[in-house]
Amino acid sequence: MPQRKRYLFVCVNRRPDGTPKGSCAQRSAVEIHAALKDGLKDRGLAKTEVRACTSSCLDVCWAGPVIAVEPDGYFYGRVTLEDVPELLESLANGTRVERLVLPSNDFDEKTSGPPLPAPKPKPAEGQEP
Repeated sequence: MPQRKRYLFVCVNRRPDGTPKGSCAQRSAVEIHAALKDGLKDRGLAKTEVRACTSSCLDVCWAGPVIAVEPDGYFYGRVTLEDVPELLESLANGTRVERLVLPSNDFDEKTSGPPLPAPKPKPAEGQEP
């Protein structure tokens, strides 16, 4: 298999519920990773162009879910499932989604922008919300 041009490291780290800075997994990173993998495969990019991998903590929890894009050397942050189609399109075109690229101030929790809220847990089957 040839080396791919780009690797996406999607943080799927999970911290205990109630941890102040939260975690990427609590903000749907596992589902984002799965959607990226499926979308890359559907577009024929997975085997030659881009590989979506899971990662443990990338140390930018407050800006999660985060994705490190290598070898390009930038991070996407505050990624949602709704962003996946735009990310896939940019990967197919060799561009990046500038609105999701983390600025330097986001790498320090004290100067970072606000985090995404963690989604509300879904009620168990048979229970009302």
